[in-house]
Amino acid sequence: MLDRLQIVKQRFDEISDLIIQPDVIADQKRYVQLNKEYKDLKALAEKRDEYVNIMGNIEEANEIIADGSDPEMTEMAKMQLDEAKQRLPELEEEIKFMLIPKDPEDAKNVMVEIRAGTGGDEASIFAGDLFRMYTKYCESKGWRTSVVDMNEGTSGGFKEVIFEVTGDDVYGTLKFEAGVHRVQRVPQTETQGRVHTSAATVMVLPEAEEFDVQIDMNDVRIDFFCSSGPGGQSVNTTKSAVRLTHIPTGLVAQCQDEKSQHKNKDKAFTVLRSRLYEQELAKKQEEDAQKRSSQVSSGDRSAKIRTYNYAQGRVTDHRIGLTLYDLGNIMNGDIHKIVDELQLVSNTEKLKEASEVF
Repeated sequence: MLDRLQIVKQRFDEISDLIIQPDVIADQKRYVQLNKEYKDLKALAEKRDEYVNIMGNIEEANEIIADGSDPEMTEMAKMQLDEAKQRLPELEEEIKFMLIPKDPEDAKNVMVEIRAGTGGDEASIFAGDLFRMYTKYCESKGWRTSVVDMNEGTSGGFKEVIFEVTGDDVYGTLKFEAGVHRVQRVPQTETQGRVHTSAATVMVLPEAEEFDVQIDMNDVRIDFFCSSGPGGQSVNTTKSAVRLTHIPTGLVAQCQDEKSQHKNKDKAFTVLRSRLYEQELAKKQEEDAQKRSSQVSSGDRSAKIRTYNYAQGRVTDHRIGLTLYDLGNIMNGDIHKIVDELQLVSNTEKLKEASEVF
């Protein structure tokens, strides 16, 4: 392990020098990539320093105990040895997890798309509930959310809502939310008290930078139209909303959230780039899935991943068999227990694959 940590230390020192070089700073793409790598390696370099320090303490304590000439020093050395041996296995596990190769997409911001599925009006209401759940969770993480486009349902909620999330390691945290979410409850419009089952689909797309996806403007048809829905007096009076159609793939992206046509166009291009990027990423994930069978996946949009049962006050994630009887808090954005468990299962699987390295 120390050999691998020494390689990390050498790379960290190399990047520390590179990111202050004028030619690197001038190359935006390289500078951003190196900064992300610097941040990841800095945490590992600090763990390496702690590991080296503990190993040194163990060696020093063993020497004092072996000498035994000073009883007081020997007693202190025994205490130091006990502390070091207690911390060492925990530290080694932490380092093993940190040495697992990171998915380069994990650090990206995301576009989250929530669409009402089967269940009519109730599905739209549930899509709205999921939107509020995620925005509150993002707020608790200190992430920023911004609505890109929405299509409201007839009885509240949304037929579709697209929003951007920006912050640290957003995709790595939210990617396992992609899939079909199912709700079981008595709708407000149900007079017989019968439980209905409805669904909504969540897509989590890593936000592509301009240098990730190159779009030929000749391949894009741009349409301008009047915004609809909330937004003040400018709504329905100016053609500020923007719709982009990528002709080779048929992908469509639109934005009408901003009053400025220019801002809507920028946001729509961000969505389009992310969808094109996600197409390529989905192919890669499918190839990876064929190589290994993973319990948790961020690639299968059609998989039913979670059920929210209101009558029993429970939420069940079907991929890992996790059931929590805390539905009220979870719908209020407190989903960290589910997210943490999904990340733990994924990392444990990766650790098993990389076990021969250690």
